[in-house]
Amino acid sequence: MSIARDSAEGQAFIARFGGIFEHSQWVAEDALDDLAEGPLTAATVHAAMVRAFRAASPEKRLQVLRAHPDLAGRLAIAGGLTADSKAEQASAGLDRLTPDEHARFTTCNAIYTDKFGFPFIIAVRGKTKDDILAAFEARLDNTPDEEFATATAEVETIARLRLDALLAGPGLGSGPGSAPASGSGA
Repeated sequence: MSIARDSAEGQAFIARFGGIFEHSQWVAEDALDDLAEGPLTAATVHAAMVRAFRAASPEKRLQVLRAHPDLAGRLAIAGGLTADSKAEQASAGLDRLTPDEHARFTTCNAIYTDKFGFPFIIAVRGKTKDDILAAFEARLDNTPDEEFATATAEVETIARLRLDALLAGPGLGSGPGSAPASGSGA
């Protein structure tokens, strides 16, 4: 199945899913070309978006990584996070750090970004601030290639969690702009 980007259905899809990959609407646009046959579900939309993301050049995927905010960083303090990022960081307690914890995150963010050229990315849902700091410090030992692969995998996980939260059900109805079908969440 392919949906034309400029069709009403394509525009509804892009409007609904364009923010799933942080500030990277192009992923949803490119996914339109590769939607699986059959009903649209969180799984099928995620699969198409991941294929589009993985098919992009390393430079374009790096842009997606760089679109993510620092954890507990300047944007969080200034209130400049996307609604998804704000909720995700709050779920891990990153909006309630002590001054010492904030200083530790700031130091880790600076070291990580200097080493890898993009911010530390981790799917924080279900993790504590201690879990995140432990992962932060462990991943600083990765090579640039290892960390690029790890960060892109985390972006894909974040996208799936965002899709699950957005849809809160197993189906999307009969088309990309349809309301979610009733049922339990993923």
